[in-house]
Amino acid sequence: MIRARCLFPLLLLCLALSAQTQRFPKPDPEHAFAGEKLYGRDGSPLRQPREDWAGGRQRMHADPSWQSWVSEQRAELDAWMGEPRDKPEYVAGWWHDFVNPVDGGFLTWTSTPPIDAPPKVFGGWVYGLRSRNANYMLDAARMWRLTGELPYFDWAAGQLDFYAANLANWPIQTSKSKSRLMHQSLDDAVMLVRFVNTARLLEGDVPPARREDWNARRQRWIRDLMHPMALMLDETFQRVHNIACWQRSAMAITALYTRDEDLWKRAVDGEFGVRRQVRDGITSDYFWLEQSLGYNSYVVSALLPLFTMAGLERRLHEFQAEAAAVENLMLAPGQIAFRDGRLPTPADSTSISRRSPDRDLLAGARRIFPTVLGIEQARDARNWENLLDPPDDSLATGAASPPSAGTREASLDLESSRFAMLRRDGWQVFFHYGQLDRSHAQAEALNYEAHFEDIDVTHDAGTVGYGSPLHRGYYTTVAAHNVPVIDGQGQQGWNEGELLGFSAESARVSAGQPNYRPDVSARRTLSIEDGVLRDSTTIETHDGAPHRLGIILNVQGKVSIPADSRSAQAPPFAHWDEAREWHSDGPLELTARIGGRDFLIRVEGPGPLRIVHAGVPDAPPHRREALYVETNAAAATFRTQWIPR
Repeated sequence: MIRARCLFPLLLLCLALSAQTQRFPKPDPEHAFAGEKLYGRDGSPLRQPREDWAGGRQRMHADPSWQSWVSEQRAELDAWMGEPRDKPEYVAGWWHDFVNPVDGGFLTWTSTPPIDAPPKVFGGWVYGLRSRNANYMLDAARMWRLTGELPYFDWAAGQLDFYAANLANWPIQTSKSKSRLMHQSLDDAVMLVRFVNTARLLEGDVPPARREDWNARRQRWIRDLMHPMALMLDETFQRVHNIACWQRSAMAITALYTRDEDLWKRAVDGEFGVRRQVRDGITSDYFWLEQSLGYNSYVVSALLPLFTMAGLERRLHEFQAEAAAVENLMLAPGQIAFRDGRLPTPADSTSISRRSPDRDLLAGARRIFPTVLGIEQARDARNWENLLDPPDDSLATGAASPPSAGTREASLDLESSRFAMLRRDGWQVFFHYGQLDRSHAQAEALNYEAHFEDIDVTHDAGTVGYGSPLHRGYYTTVAAHNVPVIDGQGQQGWNEGELLGFSAESARVSAGQPNYRPDVSARRTLSIEDGVLRDSTTIETHDGAPHRLGIILNVQGKVSIPADSRSAQAPPFAHWDEAREWHSDGPLELTARIGGRDFLIRVEGPGPLRIVHAGVPDAPPHRREALYVETNAAAATFRTQWIPR
């Protein structure tokens, strides 16, 4: 028999080996970003949420501002309930198809059905209708609990009846993932969360006049709506993915409401359950592995309803480590924010306006993840969460506010996430040197974005609605990024790449992509020296033949080009307009006016060089300018300098 004193070292060894086998070790998530968290008396950064209906009624009656807010909610809800909305014949489409066919930008949703719209656009409109209807269902259940007015109970319950009666009649859609109610399983999961919470709130105070048939009605919702949706969610995305987080979260919430222990185990502890999603989906630097920074927030939004419901059920402690890691997803982007708070745009984000800190997200999460900024942002807001669970000012008393993005000066490498950030002499340069997963990857390995002081010098334009031809036809391609180019092509597939060197002291980073394309390797070194942003990019082919090798520079300003440039007969990339080209044997030197300041752009490469300048798409509806520098060779090194004047 092994003595107890021998077991402890063995346990430590097992834990160490386990950490070594994890792709993204996260040894102490509760104390990461400790300066930005608020800890309770138990030493945990997690807070138990409350749902205090009696207190909510007292606050409403005592405070005119709450009375006014409830009256506004009532008027909006009454207007929505006053007209028939969803219909059995409506088949939901994909929100990313609800876009302008010209520039790919999202259309403005209105309650009037676009009868003459193309089928995909109409399907996107149905998505907008159905998702809004579910939101109002939840609001109606809340209004019933607050006021006791029976029409709100009846309307919310009637909508659950409608969806339970019609779910099996809608076609199974499989173009995105398997779903019935909506066009993809992600949207089914979001809807299921709202359905469960609507039923849960109605059940909390069933009116006497409705108790006789309540159990039968509830069982129909579970049998014909909730369980079928939950089980279908488990049929797809058996992998680590942001959508899987929504699916497993919705399944677990359904299991909590229906007391289905088997469904709970599948959702939480299954092969791709909640615990696996957090363990393998969040990097050691606390970025989501699909890299688009919007997914940091999106995964928080996916799992927050589960943590909230688990907290209301006094089971939040079962997710102690997972919830702590998810809180860090909210806080990690601040590490790579530019001076003005704007964030880079790695992968295929549909927004380039994202900023850090995301105060709205912090406020929305403060019931579970209290922070100074979250409580400050939430304090004066009028919403259901604040009415039922007011911000806890006592937690923030005496706590210091976290540093703002503009005060961060250190360069850092986030190798687990394949990111680096250089900061020196007013420059802030974000380097995206590899990808961790094929999902949402673009042809952008070795791409960089740069700000000088508060000037946006060059950025990644993100992408448009996924249903737009410009998504695959331009924004995810080589042409939209500051990357190496081989015969007009960029990175093929996705690859983690390798970090070759990093020095925070000298503001220098180097990384390579050995398999940038078949028979092609590429590497890039970025540095900030004497106030100049320097880039050295090397492309090597391995088939023994010469190729067209080049680099792209996207510029957020006006470039002065030579008077003897001529119209390019064949622009190098689709959607490059008014292209002008010229040739040069010596270093290329051009002046660009960016953000009210002049910059000298200097490029050296093995001549002769072909240079093309064009107007190109930026984030809709904007456009910008781009430069393409090309040579013919089996290998080439291009050295670029961005010099502020």
